[in-house]
Amino acid sequence: MKLPPLTDNLSDARAHLDAFGVALLTDQISPDALRIAREATYAAAEEDRRQQRQNPDFALDLGDRNVRIWNLLNRDPIFCDLVQLPSVIELLRGLIGWPALLGNFSANIALPDSGGGVLHADQGYMPQPWPPKPQGMNVAFILDDFTADNGATEVIPGSHNPANHRPPEQTPIPVTAPAGTLMIFESRVWHRTGRNHTESPRAALFGWYTKPIYRTQENWFLSLDRDVVASASETLLTLLAYRTEGFGLVYGRSPR
Repeated sequence: MKLPPLTDNLSDARAHLDAFGVALLTDQISPDALRIAREATYAAAEEDRRQQRQNPDFALDLGDRNVRIWNLLNRDPIFCDLVQLPSVIELLRGLIGWPALLGNFSANIALPDSGGGVLHADQGYMPQPWPPKPQGMNVAFILDDFTADNGATEVIPGSHNPANHRPPEQTPIPVTAPAGTLMIFESRVWHRTGRNHTESPRAALFGWYTKPIYRTQENWFLSLDRDVVASASETLLTLLAYRTEGFGLVYGRSPR
C-alpha cells in the first residue's frame, strides 16, 4: 500500500487515517510559526549539548546520531501552541475521542550518518489483545523537509489492522513531505526513524496523544514550569490532566 497524498482538507485527512492509518495534512502551521519552532528546536538541542543533558541511549534509536529533546513545553511557547492546534484537536476528537491526554512531546533530530530506528507501533506497551479501535494518535510536526534520504520517518501504510500486534512483513516506506506538514498516524501503525544519508540534519516534533485511561509517559506535574501551567488554555490543561472534569467521578469544575 502506498502513502496517502498530501491534503489541506480535514475530511480527507480523516478518510486517510481510516484507510491508511496515516494522513499528511498541509497548511496548518504558518511560516512564522514554523520558523520559530524550527529555531527553538535546534536551540534546545544546543542548550542540551552545553548542559550535557544529552541521552544517547533512547531504546528506539540505532547508533548515537539521533538527538532526542525532552521537556519541550518548557522551552518555548510555540510548542504549547503546536500541541493544541485546532486541526490536531479535531482529528484527535474524531479518532480517539475527548477528553484525551498528551502522553509525551519530544523532538528528534536525525544527524548526518544517523543509523535510523527500531520498527515499532506506539501502542505496543498497551495490554493485548488490542481493542478494535486505536488507543492513541501521533502527530509529527515536520520542521525540515522529509526526503527519502535524510532520515524521514518510515511507515507501513495499512498496518493499523487490529491483527497487527507484531511487525508486518512489508518494508517501511519513507514519508516525503515539505516542512510544515503534519504527519498524523494512529497508534497501531508500524513505523521507525529512517537513516540520514545526507550532509544536513533533519528535525521533527512528535506529539503522542492517548485515551485518558492510560498514564502519560511524561509526568507533567513534575516536569512543567509553573508559568507554563499558569498560562495554559483550557484545552492544554485538559491534555495535561490538570482538569479532572470528564475524566472521572468529580463534582463541578476542577481547579487549576
